[in-house]
Amino acid sequence: MPIIAPSLLSANFLDLKADCDMLNASTADWYHLDVMDGRFVPNISFGPMLIDFFRRATTKVCDVHLMIQEPERYAEQFKNAGADNLTVHMEACTHLHRNIQQIHSLGMKAGVALNPHTPVSSLQDIIQDIDLVCLMSVNPGFGGQKFIPQTLEKIKQLRKMIDEKRLNVHIEIDGGVTLENAPSILAAGADVLVAGNTVFKAADPTEMISKLKSL
Repeated sequence: MPIIAPSLLSANFLDLKADCDMLNASTADWYHLDVMDGRFVPNISFGPMLIDFFRRATTKVCDVHLMIQEPERYAEQFKNAGADNLTVHMEACTHLHRNIQQIHSLGMKAGVALNPHTPVSSLQDIIQDIDLVCLMSVNPGFGGQKFIPQTLEKIKQLRKMIDEKRLNVHIEIDGGVTLENAPSILAAGADVLVAGNTVFKAADPTEMISKLKSL
């Protein structure tokens, strides 16, 4: 079964406790937490303080996705806030291998995110050092965008690379995931689905999570 990681960026920030209680009682596996700095992406979301509150609200994995410049400056803060996974963008890291080493040294699992224009082949020399690849299936910065179809081919390429090297690396898809396109995403080789509006805008979010989980 896929790992379901609802994106809290789409939650009701006036009633976060209710949404956290819903996720805790659901079959969701991870909390996906999007951090944006207004520099790497044209939006600002939240930082370590709010992640600390999410950490206190759940025992589930806190999957923190940094859409920020100079992530190495803040990695320790996110560890202290309770991040289990810390994902940095290849495009934001001048010394990516050093970033990965830092994340592991802090006791977190390390992820690398790729924007839609960044080829999977750019991971060839780093894939064996990471735990997760987050393929952006929309342009990062805003929720509610439509899935970019070319992502399916990128998933297949990445799955081939991982399998040929016999690695245990998650393929996470972030952006525009719906109940309709999720089967194709999973068939291509992904195993983690980030879902924001699909979950939180559903008439019954718990049921929607169950449907995604059962695919």
